[in-house]
Order: sequence, then C-alpha cells, then structure tokens
Amino acid sequence: CERCQCHSEDKRTAILYTLLSQNLNHGRVSHSPARQRCHCHQRRTVCLRTPHITCQAASNVLVKTISFMKNLPSFRLLPREDQLLLLDSCWVPLFLLGLVQEMVTFEVMETPAPSMLKKILLNGQSKRQEPEQTQPTLAAVQRLQCCLNTFWSLDLSPKEFAYLKGAILFNPDVPGLRASLYIESLQREAQRALQEVLQPLHPEDQGRFARILLLASTLKSIPPALITDLLFRPVIGDADIVELIVDMLYE
Repeated sequence: CERCQCHSEDKRTAILYTLLSQNLNHGRVSHSPARQRCHCHQRRTVCLRTPHITCQAASNVLVKTISFMKNLPSFRLLPREDQLLLLDSCWVPLFLLGLVQEMVTFEVMETPAPSMLKKILLNGQSKRQEPEQTQPTLAAVQRLQCCLNTFWSLDLSPKEFAYLKGAILFNPDVPGLRASLYIESLQREAQRALQEVLQPLHPEDQGRFARILLLASTLKSIPPALITDLLFRPVIGDADIVELIVDMLYE
C-alpha cells in the first residue's frame, strides 16, 4: 500500500480525540494526526495466537541452532571476532531453517488495541516514557510464512539441512572478517557436499541445488527485528537477543 486509506474512516472518532486532546494540552490544538487502528493489510499489526506454546518451541529451536554452531570444529577454530560476526549475520536464517526442520508452525491474530479513552488519559504520561515496542505487520508475517512453506515443500533430508546450514554459516562476504579466505573454503566445501548429497537422492531434479540456494537467500532477507519481536519479545522483554545468543554460544 503506497498510501493507507484507514485514516479516512471513522472521522467522528478522530474529531473526538482532537477535541479531548485540546483539553489535555491546555487549549492547544495538536496538528499531528490521531493514532487510529489501521486496517490496511500492510500496516495491520499482529501477535502470536498462542505465545506460550510458540515461544517455547522457538526457544528450543534457537538452542539447537546455537548447539549446531558450537559443535562445528571448523567454527570453533575461527578467531572469536569472526565467530561473532558470523553469528550476528546468520543466526536468523539458521534459526528459520531450524523452524523448517522441526516443523514449527504458528498462527497470528490482530494485535489488541488499547481503548481510545486509555490513549487519551495516558497521553501526557507516555511522552516521558520509553517508546512503545514495535509490532510485526500482517504482511511481514505472511511473507515469513510463505518462505517457510516453500522450504517445507522441498522436503529436505537431514543431510541437506546440515550442509545447507554450513553453507549459510560460513559466509565470506560478511564485512570485517579476518579469516575470510578460510571461511570461503569452508562454504565451498559445504556447498560441494550438499551437491553430492543431492545427486543420489534426487537424480531427476537437476535444478534442486540452485533452487535450494536461491530459497536460502530469501531467508537472509527476513529482518532480525521481525523474528525477535514476533517469537522472542514476549519472553525476553527488552533484552538484546544477540547478547543472549552470544552468552549461549560461550557459556
């Protein structure tokens, strides 16, 4: 949506908000648009329908993802600085592959909105508080689910998952790497192993290797903020997810 049409609806509510806001602001008229509930597909915010179940499943997948990295001797041999750079750049696609492998599904629902009266009464207090946490949009979550569904349709074997994870983890294009040439050789090795596994498993599908790598690139395009806000924020609160992952890696 290039332009949200939701603010043209329910003008009476907006007028009521403006009038009451004038009283709260000692007679000064606020020229900022009233914050209304947006029904636009692109901007509609959502949350997990069953956060206690989904967040637990996501946490289990994250633990397995970090364990995969810790158990790779070639990863442990890298300089600590390179380990941290690779971790920061690849934890999301590796985690998403984990969701695919563990068949973790989830449903979302529209985010409950605070009442108009609550917004008005708390307006003066909220200005000095921390900004509200961002909520995932329906469009972003549907795009994420589309990526997961596409991977499920491939029906990857355990070996395919393992070698694909290696190809994603050892990314020589991450800026600042000290051992980029060694990391590049590890990526080539993982890709070669993946290709060798595909030949006996899918001899009739010559394009499967390229298709898997292409789909892996779509996982890299999923924003870390979306994964954090949707699947981990209900559990970790305001904590930094990357700091928590680093602690898990070196505990």
